[in-house]
Amino acid sequence: MKSILLVEDELVISRVLKAYLQKAGYEVWQANDGIEAIELFDEKKPDLVLLDVMLPERNGWEILQYIREKSSCPVIIMTALGQTDQKLKGLNQGADDYITKPFVADEVVARVNAVLRRSVILVKDQETRLFGSLKINFQSHHVTLHGLELTFHPRDLSLLLFLAQNPNQTFTREQLIEQVWGMDYGGSDRAVDLAIKRVRKTLENWPVQEGEIKTQRGVGYQFCVYKKQ
Repeated sequence: MKSILLVEDELVISRVLKAYLQKAGYEVWQANDGIEAIELFDEKKPDLVLLDVMLPERNGWEILQYIREKSSCPVIIMTALGQTDQKLKGLNQGADDYITKPFVADEVVARVNAVLRRSVILVKDQETRLFGSLKINFQSHHVTLHGLELTFHPRDLSLLLFLAQNPNQTFTREQLIEQVWGMDYGGSDRAVDLAIKRVRKTLENWPVQEGEIKTQRGVGYQFCVYKKQ
């Protein structure tokens, strides 16, 4: 049974969402403020976090930063702040999805289902591949560079795995959204650019003579390999 940490200080909303999530087959833990959220996250190690932004004690941005510093657990932001800059802030800080209040509980459950499906990419090729000093295990989803394991949040990892499965092929933003975010994704394709930026940052010590994630201007992105073992 997958587990959800629901962080929401409005008790009515929290109770309704808990009931819907439990009906969908999830185990649900509830936190009503930022401090309790962090304590439960460390204790329970949930499979996904539903995170409100406006919280007592510590706000959702602080909690998201705390989670991303130590875990790749999927996080869906929930907030009444519907402005584009707020959505981009959440995605840029590593959120996996963004739901604007007011929302329908069934939609939240559908978003949870979709994010959890995407958090583990299914690939046919189960072998480990070496791209110079970059090693990717497509079965265990472990990525190492110069022998050191790298940490990605789930969607960024899924994006890297998909591109690495198809080296030296260019994909448009629309194709990457379909393959990694899913057909039900309703956000901006700007999310692709942000994810690529984060992946590049994590791979910053990958020698450029071995490979890179290359921008094909006006087209999309390519996992470009110059040295493969």
